[in-house]
Amino acid sequence: MVPAIFGLSGHVLTADEAAFFRDADPAGYILFGRNVADRAQLRALTDALRDLHGRDDLFICIDQEGGRVARMKPPVWPAYPPGEVFDRLYDHAPATAIEAARANGEALGLDLAQAGITVDCHPSLDVRQTGAHDVIGDRAFGHDPMRVAALGRATLDGLARAGVVGCIKHIPGHGRAMADSHKELPTVTASAEELEVDLRPFRTLAHAPIGMTAHVRYTAWDADNPGTLSPFVVQEIIRGRIGFDGLLLTDDLDMEALSGSVPERAARAIAAGCDIALNCWAKMDDMVGIAKVLPTITPEACARLERAMASCPEGAGTGDHAALIARREALLAQGVA
Repeated sequence: MVPAIFGLSGHVLTADEAAFFRDADPAGYILFGRNVADRAQLRALTDALRDLHGRDDLFICIDQEGGRVARMKPPVWPAYPPGEVFDRLYDHAPATAIEAARANGEALGLDLAQAGITVDCHPSLDVRQTGAHDVIGDRAFGHDPMRVAALGRATLDGLARAGVVGCIKHIPGHGRAMADSHKELPTVTASAEELEVDLRPFRTLAHAPIGMTAHVRYTAWDADNPGTLSPFVVQEIIRGRIGFDGLLLTDDLDMEALSGSVPERAARAIAAGCDIALNCWAKMDDMVGIAKVLPTITPEACARLERAMASCPEGAGTGDHAALIARREALLAQGVA
């Protein structure tokens, strides 16, 4: 198995993609808006991926947070609120906000499970910082680490109840970034002591089955390399100080925060200690290059992958979607009253 997650070019698998994926046997796949048309099409696409590998628990992920980060959109699928909505409710009704986040996560997860999607790249545990770039912004669950962890935990629980595995991001924290890592490499100059604030939600939820790195350079830890490519950040901070032992994905290796060819980035990330290289844009040359340069997935990474995909409770996915949405709306309304 190649320790990579690959993207797809359109609404159906092309013959070239099917042949390459069957031969390369990547760890999983990621879907974007370009892969999504309607319920029947999306389910047929995810079924086609499962058929390639003969694995019902195949890792098929998507970025479906709510708010401005949503690949499955109205009118086919309902809109979901961003993290900021639950943060505002938490101001005066913490328990209500936590329950609303849990109901929201389960309803969202049921939409994904029906589509055959097994992993959501959500929740963000980035601690929001005043004055930082809004690439995180209203996606965050707030400025307080305890609140971020509580709402993040509720979201993970809700997704799991729906039979979908959540992925915490962006370890060890993107909230201080003054630039968008999709466009350039952010450099965070906060001290190691200050960065403890960013680590707290991830440390609290270090048991999460899957996590995603940040393409951010933290000068207190590694003045030369972004977190994704830094052995010190991956091994000493993420695995060590945070204590995260789940499956560790890179953020998208096509992002402009990183330099070098995409296969070179993938090789550096795996060498730094990441378990899986995430390559989103379905460029065949890049995917073939990644498959050529990466070693076979390690036994440790394979075990983490298997553990993550088996982490949802028995009987998951039986919730009533309409009732969950109604409950979320009733709870959120308490914050307006």
